[in-house]
Amino acid sequence: MSKSPIITGLDIGSDTIKILSVRENPKTEELEVVFFDKINSAGVQKGRVGSPKEVAEKISRILEKIPKNQDRIEHVFANINGSKIQIVPNRGLISVSRADQKICQEDIDRILEETQNINLPSNREVFDIFPKSWILDGESELKKPLGLQGVRLELEAFLLSIFALDVENIIEAATEAGLEVENVLPSPLAASNAVLDRRQKELGVAVLDIGACTSGLTVYEEGNLMDLAIFPVGSANITNDIAIGLKTEIDIAERIKREFSSCGDEKKTKKNKIEIGSKSVSVNIKGYKKSDLEKEEVKKNYLDFSQKQVKKIIEARVDEIFELAQKELKKIGRQELLPAGIVLTGGGVKLPGIVDVSKKILKLPSRIGYAQGFVGLDKDCSLATVCGLIIESRKGEPSRNQFFSGPKGGGPLDRIKKVFKAFIP
Repeated sequence: MSKSPIITGLDIGSDTIKILSVRENPKTEELEVVFFDKINSAGVQKGRVGSPKEVAEKISRILEKIPKNQDRIEHVFANINGSKIQIVPNRGLISVSRADQKICQEDIDRILEETQNINLPSNREVFDIFPKSWILDGESELKKPLGLQGVRLELEAFLLSIFALDVENIIEAATEAGLEVENVLPSPLAASNAVLDRRQKELGVAVLDIGACTSGLTVYEEGNLMDLAIFPVGSANITNDIAIGLKTEIDIAERIKREFSSCGDEKKTKKNKIEIGSKSVSVNIKGYKKSDLEKEEVKKNYLDFSQKQVKKIIEARVDEIFELAQKELKKIGRQELLPAGIVLTGGGVKLPGIVDVSKKILKLPSRIGYAQGFVGLDKDCSLATVCGLIIESRKGEPSRNQFFSGPKGGGPLDRIKKVFKAFIP
């Protein structure tokens, strides 16, 4: 029996770049991990690829760790992130084309194209379209109009727009590392793929994906995407706040965040200290010759701080993230009105007590979300995006976005690939 093909996700984050390859077990339908590794990121600012060359070098270093007896990774599903990703509502209208007035696939394609006709600022493009509601001759709340009979077909949808250069930089980085990008998905949507099920999306649910430099919010209702927003703040801001508040180096601040941080109603207020280096001190010892009077003794240098002090610094930034999410939910009229609550994921939600803060500010059921169905992978909320990319690839649906759906392979993506491949030996 031939092996199932390898599926690979490439998560390019501000703090870490991750590559996950899996193969589906045909008997259990579980995804078995073939390869996983990660590396500290470079060339990424606030979720956006700024230096494709630096990112390509990091990706190549991960690929070098693939065992020689393992199949080579050639195709990947990658993420896109950053505050340049925006979602806007729009509406399309067409007349049904067939003489018998039955809606055919050509009508569906026409109205999807019509709905994407919108004026955008230069350098921005419609990346994808998410249907919200189909309306046929005034009858709304239709799920699948294909095959129905009518004259006037309308579509209410959300358009996802991106800064075109962001996609091009992702493709360039992957191509320079010898990889071909099959599709690109916004990080918040990928994370939602990993931690939500169909029932939650039907009931009404939100996902808050807190990364290093950005936090992404997605909202679903009746199975459809209702909103997507990306805030330019994440767990790295907490580290920066600790460094400033305790007047210490950024690496020490990161250690304090990982080892001593908490938020919410924790009662610990004990004094803590962390080693921040060593210093040499001269000491005099009586009875020795002059040349031996000075001996070097290494003493450890500590930074003293209280749990309460760190907790106060962390809570201020965590509160800000949840208040931004609350403001967005209020804007779309879903404040405190999501039956399935909010799912927290991403590396930034590992702070003890963060679920309590979520419940307090958002007044919604809250829990930590992890990817399910991956055999051989640690239970880690920071892996939601890379797992979600793989889940998206398994849906087998043709891409609607403008970079990956050109006629007969002639879309913008193909042209970009040809340009970059021309420079690769």
